[in-house]
Amino acid sequence: MKTKKLLLSMGLAATFLLAAGCSQNNTDKSASSAESSTEKTTDSSTKESVDLNSLTLPQLSNEVAADEDLVEMVTSKGTIKIKLFPEIAPKAVENFMTHAKDGYYDGLTFHRVIKDFMIQGGDPKGDGTGGESIWGKGFETEISNKLYNIRGALSMARAQDPSSNGSQFFIVQNADDVHDGLLKDDYPQAIIDAYKKGGSPNLDGEYTVFGQVIEGMDVVDKIANVETDSSDKPTEDVKIEKINILQEAKE
Repeated sequence: MKTKKLLLSMGLAATFLLAAGCSQNNTDKSASSAESSTEKTTDSSTKESVDLNSLTLPQLSNEVAADEDLVEMVTSKGTIKIKLFPEIAPKAVENFMTHAKDGYYDGLTFHRVIKDFMIQGGDPKGDGTGGESIWGKGFETEISNKLYNIRGALSMARAQDPSSNGSQFFIVQNADDVHDGLLKDDYPQAIIDAYKKGGSPNLDGEYTVFGQVIEGMDVVDKIANVETDSSDKPTEDVKIEKINILQEAKE
């Protein structure tokens, strides 16, 4: 059976493959452009205009709130601390946290690494074609106007089908200024400013952002700079040794 893969445009005159690890779809297709943020809500089926500058934007704070989870991803290149947003992306966070507690990610590699874009892991097969959610099937993408693919964002990898999220994830690594062209009608000003420090805004509205690196971006950069082959796979394994749960959100 052919496996389904995901193409993500960086908006930098190049297109990169982000394998999604599902097996129902037999075609390779590129992701469509991001929706206007004025149409994003925590319920992706509901669209409404909001005052974007009045929104609370949890990614922009390194503080971990009581309603957020905190994990420590120990890799062979160092440790990355990531806070998760269960109030905004409940299914993605539950899936990731449950997998982490069960040791699902322990020993897996970052199988796809693209410098100045992202690092991707979470596939037991290690080739971008494996992995599944805790429910044994894909789950829907969760889009919010409070979360964006800024530098350090933790997002779900998926195929074209919005309901194909499984176990694979990626951390946005690009550090180049990408704020040009972002409209105030589409983005909170604080997020436009954040994109001056890097990110991949072309992914907004398409992929579930469910966490943010608050410590260890130097480790992410170190991973992004490893030598890779023609398929963006590191020539030497970069492993997730374990994921420690440091805080669980209070209900």
